[in-house]
Amino acid sequence: MSEPTGAARRRGPFKVGDQVQLTDPKGRHYTFTLEAGKNFHTHKGSFSHDELIGAPEGSVVRTTGNVAYLALRPLLPDYVLSMPRGAAVVYPKDAGQVLAFGDIFPGARVVEAGVGSGALSTFLLRAIGEQGMLHSYERREDFAEIAQQNVERYFGSPHPAWQLTVGDLQDNLTDTDVDRVVLDMLAPWECLEAVSKALVPGGILCAYVATTTQLSRTVESIREIGCFAEPQPWESMIRNWHVEGLAVRPDHRMIGHTGFLVTARRLADGVQAPARRRRPSKGAYGEDYDGPGSQSGSARD
Repeated sequence: MSEPTGAARRRGPFKVGDQVQLTDPKGRHYTFTLEAGKNFHTHKGSFSHDELIGAPEGSVVRTTGNVAYLALRPLLPDYVLSMPRGAAVVYPKDAGQVLAFGDIFPGARVVEAGVGSGALSTFLLRAIGEQGMLHSYERREDFAEIAQQNVERYFGSPHPAWQLTVGDLQDNLTDTDVDRVVLDMLAPWECLEAVSKALVPGGILCAYVATTTQLSRTVESIREIGCFAEPQPWESMIRNWHVEGLAVRPDHRMIGHTGFLVTARRLADGVQAPARRRRPSKGAYGEDYDGPGSQSGSARD
């Protein structure tokens, strides 16, 4: 039985072509690809790639300046933060939320719009496996090329479950019986009609947006289209901690706001979503509100 795509690159001794992440005594990372006969240079000296080829992961190598570096393969979160970018990447903390709350399972049929640099595509492909299907749509050809290179560099070859289309999702979507849809784009509300026809009943829509105005319009548009259950919006933040003996405190820096996530479940055809029991606060839809459903705003109060 053959190994899953990319699995051989995640275990065993270091080999030519493997990516290596070095960590210096100050915790700084340096990533490079192993090549026979090449040298890795730092301001603290150099060492030969050959010293790592055939060595087990977790080895320590010393430069000519006698500085020790820990050598490990980069984890996927490390990889996506250091890979070449065409567009901003989806941070690992948000990608993890997409996988968990989007319920991305092995073998899932997933449609993605807004590939960017391929970070989320890589997470999705690793989650669905070779028996799944990921069809990604990207409007910009230059972004699509960078994303394809990044995905193939991580897995070591093209992934058999991935199809990449250059163009707008709403104009090119032909997929049916889709389990999950992930939208990482400026105006996800423009795609709701198209993806609602592609999603199976019970399927999950997950949208990733950056601003509060995008969040508001996305949520209201999902409510307005009428074929989804009540959308759930949220954001996540990460704060590391410094632990040194009894000196335990939060770090001064943290990964704060990166984006908002919204998920919603597809209803069965012909079913109307139950009315929300919690009424909006008075004035939530004011006279100047011109978003989705503004003509029927009074019905919400």
